[in-house]
Amino acid sequence: MRSGRAGARGVVIVLPVLNIHARGFFTKGVAPLALALNRAGVTPNAITIFGTLGAVVTALICFPTGFFFTGALLIWGFVMLDLVDGVMARAGGLATPFGGVLDSTCDRVADAAVFGGLAWYFAQHGQKGMLLATLLCLVLGSLTSYIRSRAEAAGFTASVGIAERAERLIIVLTGTGLDGLGLPYIQAYAIWGLVAASTITVAQRMTTVYRQAKAPTETVSG
Repeated sequence: MRSGRAGARGVVIVLPVLNIHARGFFTKGVAPLALALNRAGVTPNAITIFGTLGAVVTALICFPTGFFFTGALLIWGFVMLDLVDGVMARAGGLATPFGGVLDSTCDRVADAAVFGGLAWYFAQHGQKGMLLATLLCLVLGSLTSYIRSRAEAAGFTASVGIAERAERLIIVLTGTGLDGLGLPYIQAYAIWGLVAASTITVAQRMTTVYRQAKAPTETVSG
C-alpha cells in the first residue's frame, strides 16, 4: 500500500491553485488566534519554537512507526502555527530581523524532520524507490529555499515557483495522511509528484535570477 510507481501530473497541476489560494485562506483562518495570543502577551518567537518542536517530535515518533494519519494530522496543526507567528508579528508590530531568521531556520528544521521521518520508515521497510523520492524532496526543498536566500542577498528576487514551502507541506502531509487511512498509492503519487514540482521550482528560480543578472548588461549594450 505504501509503495508503487507514481505519476506526477495530477499533483503538479493543482500546485498553482494552492500557491494562489492556500496561504491567504489559512492566514485568515488563524487571525483570531494570533490576535488572542498577542493580547495574552505570548511572543511570535515563542510560537515559532513551540510549533517547530511539536512538528519535529511528532514527525520523528509517528512517521518512522507508520502512524501516518495521526502524524500528518498533528504536524498539520503545528505547521499552522507557522502562519500564526507571522500574523502575530505583523498585527502587533513585533516583526524583527532576528524573528525572520529564527522562523526561516525553524522551517528548515521542521521540513527535515517530516521528510527524515518518512525516509526512516521507508528505509526500515526496504522501499528504496520511496526512500529515494523522499530524500530528493528534502534536498530539492532545501535548495529551493537556499536559492531564494542567496538571490535576495545578491539583490535579486526569487520568490517564484509552483512548489513553495506551503504547497510542499500540503502535498506531502495530505498524501501521507490519506495513505494512513488506507488509500493505496496516494502517498507515492504525492511524493513523486513533489519531486517533479520541486525540480521545476528550482529551475524557475534559477532562470529568474539569471534573467535579472543578465538584464543590466543588455541595457548597457542597447
